[in-house]
Parts: sequence; C-alpha cells; structure tokens
Amino acid sequence: MTQRLAYLLQLLEAAPQDTFLLFAIAKEQEKQGDLPQALAYYERLRTTDASYVGLYYHLGKLYEQTGQEASAIATYQAGMAVARRAGDAHALSELAAAKLNLVDDDE
Repeated sequence: MTQRLAYLLQLLEAAPQDTFLLFAIAKEQEKQGDLPQALAYYERLRTTDASYVGLYYHLGKLYEQTGQEASAIATYQAGMAVARRAGDAHALSELAAAKLNLVDDDE
C-alpha cells in the first residue's frame, strides 16, 4: 500500500461519507492495479452519492477494462441521466462518446 493510499484511508475513517475521498481512493486503487478494490470504492461512492457526476465515466471504464460491457453501458447511461440533471454538458458528451465507442466496438 502506498503512503498516499494509507493517508486517504486514514482520512476516510474520519469522514466515511466524503465523496471526494471515496473517488480518490478508487482512483488510487485502480492506479495500483487493485481493480476489485477500485470497483468496491466506486460502488460505495455510487451508494453514498449517486449524483457524483465524475464517478460514472471512471466506473464505466473500469467495467470495460474488466470485461463487463453490459455494466459499462448501464453505467454510462445512468451517468448521462445524472449529467443531464446536473446540467453538465461536458460530462454528458464524454459519457455519450464512451457509450457509443463501446456499442460500436461490439458491432
């Protein structure tokens, strides 16, 4: 475990619902190659705050990376709905492009 990850986990103990920390830990786990743990933290973030727009692109990509294409597509679709509600056109376009690339690759 890296020092950065240990520090983030320590911070999370004090603030277990902190969405930024959950996201940062998921990214750090992903960076370390611990994809199951990264997935667990992304899913925990989704349970904690389903309106966290940045989650959906990264979670979808992780699903793609682990061969879970149906979950990736569903995640992109859910993220697109969240981005629309938030008025986040940039995230919406990124999610739509990721979904389209995945669907096009299947055909």
